[in-house]
Amino acid sequence: MSRSPILRINNLSYAYEDKHVLENIDLEIYPGNFVGLVGPNGSGKTTLIKIILGLLPHKQGTVDLFHTPIHKFKDWNRIGFVSQKANSFNSEFPATVYEVVSMGLTAKVGYFRFFNKQHARKIKKAIDTVGMTDYINQNVGNLSGGQQQRVFIARAIVSEPDFLILDEPTVGVDAENVQRFYEMLRDLNKTKGMTLLLVTHDTGTMTSYATDIACLNKHIHFHGDSHTFTQMDQEDYSKMYGHDVHVVKHDH
Repeated sequence: MSRSPILRINNLSYAYEDKHVLENIDLEIYPGNFVGLVGPNGSGKTTLIKIILGLLPHKQGTVDLFHTPIHKFKDWNRIGFVSQKANSFNSEFPATVYEVVSMGLTAKVGYFRFFNKQHARKIKKAIDTVGMTDYINQNVGNLSGGQQQRVFIARAIVSEPDFLILDEPTVGVDAENVQRFYEMLRDLNKTKGMTLLLVTHDTGTMTSYATDIACLNKHIHFHGDSHTFTQMDQEDYSKMYGHDVHVVKHDH
């Protein structure tokens, strides 16, 4: 039985004034995929994510989410999003882990509404899923960078989205917590069946966790399974990135 893609992009191009950032992008992501979106700085990764999230209107090409053209898509509860921590949350804000995660239900429940017992169970379940139950009443500002990112993941998944998008979420997180972070994402993908799209510069580590890699540098230069990506030679990587690149797969 054939599967239908959660995300289908055809012939997408985008420019800021006269600067072409994306050209003729074709990309499909299917249920259960864990896709690592890689590429050099300025390659258009964040622009592509903004278009997928409906934050930037596009004029050329098509973008469909769950079989619906993006300009008609309304069911945003099916999409979870985690941005770089520094751009998404003020760590000085006086809020506990529980309170931050509960913010992920606001769109579904509404502002100035009380959470019922079912909502409370969902919040606690999301916190438990990311391994932060022991910190549920702690102020987020007192947590490490890796712990904070786990809380932001919980906030994104508390509404039980089908598709989770993460834009370089490990910026500023130490190496040990980065590995734990990737392991948590792999668990969400494998045991929860969540479809993931992760933007990252950490190409070598990404190939150990993602099912698929998409390499973007204005165009999609590669989109396939992680093993095939690691078997390419250095000349191919350099052509995709526009400079010398050495990809080293990390086996954990």
